[in-house]
Amino acid sequence: MSDSTDLGRRVREIRSWRGLNLRTTADLAGLSHGYLGKLERGEKPVNSRQVLEALAMALRVSPDTLTGIPEPTGRASVESDDTATTLADLLSGWWVGEIPDAPGRPLQEVLADLMAFHHSRNSSGAQGAGDYPTQVAKLSPLIRDLLALAADPVTGREALAPLLTAYHVAGSIAARLHVPGMPSMAAERMRQVADKLDDPVWQNVATWGRAHFISSTNRPRQYDLAVSVADEAPAGRLETRGMANLTAALAAAAQGHGDVAETHLAEAAAIAERIEPDVSPWPAGIMQFGRTNAGIFRVSIGVELGQGARVAEIASTVRPETISSGRQASFWTDYGRGLMESPKHRDAGLAALLKAESLAPAQVHRNVFVREAVADALATARRDAGRRELRGLAWRMGVAPTG
Repeated sequence: MSDSTDLGRRVREIRSWRGLNLRTTADLAGLSHGYLGKLERGEKPVNSRQVLEALAMALRVSPDTLTGIPEPTGRASVESDDTATTLADLLSGWWVGEIPDAPGRPLQEVLADLMAFHHSRNSSGAQGAGDYPTQVAKLSPLIRDLLALAADPVTGREALAPLLTAYHVAGSIAARLHVPGMPSMAAERMRQVADKLDDPVWQNVATWGRAHFISSTNRPRQYDLAVSVADEAPAGRLETRGMANLTAALAAAAQGHGDVAETHLAEAAAIAERIEPDVSPWPAGIMQFGRTNAGIFRVSIGVELGQGARVAEIASTVRPETISSGRQASFWTDYGRGLMESPKHRDAGLAALLKAESLAPAQVHRNVFVREAVADALATARRDAGRRELRGLAWRMGVAPTG
């Protein structure tokens, strides 16, 4: 294995290119220079959004530039390129109100297909979570159909809310694939639809979508947008307020504001108790708000705030099987990497990561914090003849030892 992880090596390369010494870079990022040196040498992992984003800001690059996750090769590479191209065409080729070339299918037929798409994508079973090429191939004609129906004076209004949910899915996939500019374009399309609806319920959904897609590019703005939705969304749809509080909690945690994050988590949990199902079906296919998702966020934020293996107590209260396989994978991913921070819990952490991988392999393989945790654990595995499962996971992720 090389002397540093991919991320640590890229930090060192970009720092040198910027002409910054180790101490100056550490000061700009709010880190100790000793920790930064160990990070660059691969002796310490990057295990939080706060550290990754602080480094990116200090080096004046995007977090995606630092992660440098290898792109798929062979057939997977072609499929990834095709998917990104299709997403770009969907989001930039047609504005709301324009009429694409579409077969003119009946509204109810299109809505039934869209509901089936959402159901399949958000199923709790192992149905290929993270199979983004297949999802986009199904989504693309649906968005074209909905655009055509939305421009029709007879069917227009009924087609708009489903179109908004379809745009959110497109943005979510673009964000997972790190397609530059596409998530923000999806948020803009959601806003166009919400403005046509002229309904505060959907306008706040669109604003939450914008906050969701901002993510690591501007955490303070993400937080402000999410809080505005948490405060202003109509009380008739508590799901929007709940998800906005979860987004605000994650944005606060990524900035190191643990008390603020805990306040929003508590508010989201209280809202979830007022909703009957553990996972609300509204709005179709995009929020999945309820007690289960609030618990999953609490685990993720606990890991972000450095609680490590202590998240086991929180995780024990979550019923991940009630939510989509993609969200289940997120739960097992964060739970696993939290456990991996403690040497005595690494076997349990690895088991959780393997569970996540079985649910959504592409999602797990491209997670920078999993890659860092696995690379860090490999140093111990090199001195331990066992841990074949760890070596296998590392190999599938492209971070296996090379020497």
